[in-house]
Amino acid sequence: MGRLADKVAIITGAADGQGAEEARLFAKEGAKVVATDVQSGKVEAVVKEIKDNGGQAIAIAQDVANEDDWKKVVNTAVENFGKVDVLVNNAGITGDLAAGAADTETEEWDRVIDVDLKGVFLGMKYVIPEMKKVGKGSIINISSIAGLIGNGGPHAYTAAKGGVRLMTKNAAVDYGKDQIRVNSIHPGHIKTPMTKDFLGTEELLKGQLARIPLDWIADPIDIANGALYLASDESRFVTGTELVIDGGLTAKS
Repeated sequence: MGRLADKVAIITGAADGQGAEEARLFAKEGAKVVATDVQSGKVEAVVKEIKDNGGQAIAIAQDVANEDDWKKVVNTAVENFGKVDVLVNNAGITGDLAAGAADTETEEWDRVIDVDLKGVFLGMKYVIPEMKKVGKGSIINISSIAGLIGNGGPHAYTAAKGGVRLMTKNAAVDYGKDQIRVNSIHPGHIKTPMTKDFLGTEELLKGQLARIPLDWIADPIDIANGALYLASDESRFVTGTELVIDGGLTAKS
């Protein structure tokens, strides 16, 4: 019996990187995984890998900024597995890494806010009613250290991740009476496809390592392990909290 035995978990942005690692780990720990992503071919490959290793999972193409897509995902989860216990709002985009407030195009702002903030809101909106039917649940919203400290561009991403942080706390207060726990994870620098431009050269990597007391860049599994704790009943008295997984970067800032 795994740590997530008999739980049904929706994980967005599960085609690669952090989301794919969360999907693999959750399935390994006994969860029935609903893996979603706009990259339908890649998320289907992740689900095939999970099934080949004896896990239970389904893949759904989803744009997290689309309300109808959220209805489809939640309905499909319930139709296939009967309920929803866990939601990991993992999908996200960075936008222009160098754009401050004055340099951010309005279209860029809208795109990042739609995916990184509105997508999290919609996930909670459509999953919470199903969790109420179960009588409990765990929502894990992936924010960032950019949601905790001013770090200089990208402006839209920082605004969205800060919004995720406080939206998480607000939902934790609203739905604690329903035994629905809502927490945020704040990763630092992680080796994923989304960060390859940010950490892709030796010079850039050296500069970022100088900010991290542990002196290394995390792998996606390091974040997935934190999500596993928050999804499991081991964290049953944890809600409204910020789990910072950053190698000490924000402690030094």
